[in-house]
Amino acid sequence: MKKIFFSIFKIFSFLFLISFLFLFFFFLYYAKNLPRPEIFVEREIPQSTKIYDRTGKVLLYEIYGEEKRTYVPLSQIPKHLRDAVICAEDSNFYKHFGVDFKALFRAILSDLKILKPVYGASTIPQQLIRSTFLSLEKTPERKTREIILAIELDRKYSKDQILEWYLNQIPFGQNAYGVEAAAQTYFGKHVWEIDLPEAAILAALIKAPYSLSPYEEDSKEKLLARKDYILDKMAKEGYISKEEAEEAKKREISFKEKKIEILAPYFTLWVKSILEKEYGKEFLATAGWKVYTSLDYEIQKIAEEVVREGIKRNKQYNAHNAALVAISPKTGEVLAMTVGTGNYYEEPYPKGCNPGIDCLFDPKFNVAVGTEKAPGRQPGSAFKPFIYATAFKKGYDDKFMVLDSPTNFGVWGGREYTPQNYDGLFRGWVSLRSALAQSLNVPSIKVLYLAGLNEKIENLGISDFRGLEKILFEGLKESLKTARDLGITTLNKDISNYGPSIVLGGGEVNPLEMAYAYSVFANEGIKVPLSPILKIEDSKENVIFEKRNTQIRVLDSEIAKLITDILSDNDARAPMFGPRSHLYFENYKVAAKTGTTDDFRDCWTVGYTSEISVAVWVGNNNNAPMIRRQPAATVAGPIFHSFLDRVLPKLSSP
Repeated sequence: MKKIFFSIFKIFSFLFLISFLFLFFFFLYYAKNLPRPEIFVEREIPQSTKIYDRTGKVLLYEIYGEEKRTYVPLSQIPKHLRDAVICAEDSNFYKHFGVDFKALFRAILSDLKILKPVYGASTIPQQLIRSTFLSLEKTPERKTREIILAIELDRKYSKDQILEWYLNQIPFGQNAYGVEAAAQTYFGKHVWEIDLPEAAILAALIKAPYSLSPYEEDSKEKLLARKDYILDKMAKEGYISKEEAEEAKKREISFKEKKIEILAPYFTLWVKSILEKEYGKEFLATAGWKVYTSLDYEIQKIAEEVVREGIKRNKQYNAHNAALVAISPKTGEVLAMTVGTGNYYEEPYPKGCNPGIDCLFDPKFNVAVGTEKAPGRQPGSAFKPFIYATAFKKGYDDKFMVLDSPTNFGVWGGREYTPQNYDGLFRGWVSLRSALAQSLNVPSIKVLYLAGLNEKIENLGISDFRGLEKILFEGLKESLKTARDLGITTLNKDISNYGPSIVLGGGEVNPLEMAYAYSVFANEGIKVPLSPILKIEDSKENVIFEKRNTQIRVLDSEIAKLITDILSDNDARAPMFGPRSHLYFENYKVAAKTGTTDDFRDCWTVGYTSEISVAVWVGNNNNAPMIRRQPAATVAGPIFHSFLDRVLPKLSSP
């Protein structure tokens, strides 16, 4: 009997040894060339780049690739979420050493019964290893590698560290990776703000992020059912009381609407294009940078509202689009930018039109900044201050007299150029102050010739300028230089492409650069770099970029102050605009200039105080003319006035 027992023992010992050696070499074989667990510390976790307003409190947009993620430390993740995830995914997380062998053997037996590798029993360390290094293919080889790495990971790092990595790594669907991105995606709040039932929802999503999506009715029912199951399990395992579970199950959950969220879309996408040009789209999608822009979101909301109201009002004139840009003269920072209704995803108008071709309104085109192929719109008389500033540089002042009378400026564009004033009237001798304040066309074109003279004259009374093209081109060259010095870059054609009509806006500019150029007048001739970005930090809060207010004097301060004085002289402009026009502000000194192009295709109002420079454009994307021949003061002026009327009290005292 003893011999038989001893023989059986030897056989079992031999089989055990063989099995042990087999398993040892099996593990050894699959353990070769495995990544080191230390890589969790060394690696850079892909995170989306976030674009904020100037306060850093308003998230405007996220640039991300396949993974939208924001890393948060475990201390910022509420305990009820940690408990819900552990309860749902790995109840023995704090007890096992990386692998739960009891659960693993149960899963193997279940798989053998159905002859399919269905049940995984993966612990949190195993899931973390799999999502980071391995494929999702269910094979013995992959499972072995997963187990080895999970054990090694658990040996080297604390449970809390592993849990932190896990909660920042795992997918939750909708391109959201990690609990912070998931909380923002599904609930529109930070992860530390979510309550118990919301925590159970996030824990439920881990199992099957897409088949449990809250945005489909069938999958939503399954998600809510799994949420209730997790709450019951949390109560059963002592994480919460039964009463808390029942209360959480009854609480209604409000999911954030599924859409791409872009606040201040025209400004934000402009900033995005600047960043991508400088750093690359692929890099930004995973860099985890924080971009703090110059946008004042309170001012931005006012801009969007007044432009929306203006478009609604201006449709009676067949004007279906508008743009507004606001800049700080002292810093060059873009405070607000909006186009149309502010809704980038709005349908083009009218329905069925071809975007970019014949739409009166095309929301995808940012007319505020233009493009290389379509740099801007004609500014009309809003260009005149650059001409007058150039003449003032030649020694003329606002008292200089010019004859406002029918005038022949020679042949331009195949016909004689004999422009009229807006009202068709001529006023005889007028000062440059009156001519600019009232936006008189004929005297202003004569000022262009003054800018081209080599010697100062006493007055300008001639009415026939034929044969004086050389003087005109000299004035054009000098005036375009002034405009470029102040920030206009779009007027870059050869001088021969421009004629006397440049005074009336015969070139193309955009609202961004008009607001910027006028800001130099507001800043008494000093230009600071135009900047929509204040600071960029990397994922470790190192400063990558920070704006500097470099000051450059581009215009004599006395000339800038004289332009401001004329453009804010309500008495001087009253004969043309009336004493209480949309350019007049009872308690503030606001310098302003309107511009209306031929056939009423573009209407502008551009103006400023020492605190803010604003450009408003109104028109149609397809360049269709307005009807009822309304001037800019009637079409763009109300938007300009309404905006500043609400913003100025926030910026300065009267």
